[in-house]
Amino acid sequence: MANYGIQDIKELREATGAGMSDVKKALDEADGNRDKALEIIRVKGLAKAEKRGDKDTAEGLISYTIVKGGKGQIGYLAELKCETDFVAKTDKYIKLGNDIVEAIAKADETDTKKALSLKIGSESIEEAIKLLSGTVGEKIELASITKVDAPGVSVYAHSTAIGTPPVIGVLVGLSAEAPEAGKAIAQHIAAFSPEYLDSDSVTPADIEREKSVAKEKALADGKPENIVDKIVDGFLKSFFKDVVLLDQALATDPSITVGKYADKNGVEILEFKRVRVGGEA
Repeated sequence: MANYGIQDIKELREATGAGMSDVKKALDEADGNRDKALEIIRVKGLAKAEKRGDKDTAEGLISYTIVKGGKGQIGYLAELKCETDFVAKTDKYIKLGNDIVEAIAKADETDTKKALSLKIGSESIEEAIKLLSGTVGEKIELASITKVDAPGVSVYAHSTAIGTPPVIGVLVGLSAEAPEAGKAIAQHIAAFSPEYLDSDSVTPADIEREKSVAKEKALADGKPENIVDKIVDGFLKSFFKDVVLLDQALATDPSITVGKYADKNGVEILEFKRVRVGGEA
């Protein structure tokens, strides 16, 4: 009979997330040696993960951290995707996301493929992902890494349902640290998903496209040609208010724009990045 007990089974289950029968089989095969049993579970987990390579990963979470460095503060977001929200909200999955973003910040790595070789304890990120993938029976992947380096960085992570981890993450780079104002701006970005920081950031191609659409609509509506240009100008102003962060009305106080709110709080918004699991709006 293999030399192991209930405590060995419990510890191995906690370490791997594998089912009791799988753990007992691995311990039997390893003749009670915990390290060998862990390796057996890992190998079997890798095989299961590879079989799920073609599965869709529409769920997951956003993990984040802010560290000192660079221009003052550096913020990181890690998008870890899986197949179901059931897996995404488990403690082991959430911990894996947190461990990954901490390893990424420590190495200052932004390339997802290179990040897979970073260490989480004694394992690489790739090994940890495949092990958990095998034990939960779902495909898991590190989908993206996002970084903002500025004198001050604020972060906001939003969950779309109670009891689920964040699926929207926002980083805002500011000219100085401003935790309260930065959080309000980040929350606004999460809710309104602006496409550009300021009007100068809007590409000429986008402006011409919107002008063309406005002109065609005005003419189709029978508007006189002598006022079409004014209609187009008005349409562009409305377009900027919809897609330009600094021109949008602040979510928590629509009486002022985000740009004026930042000025009021003595900071300049230098950049922002918004990520949603799966890349949706």
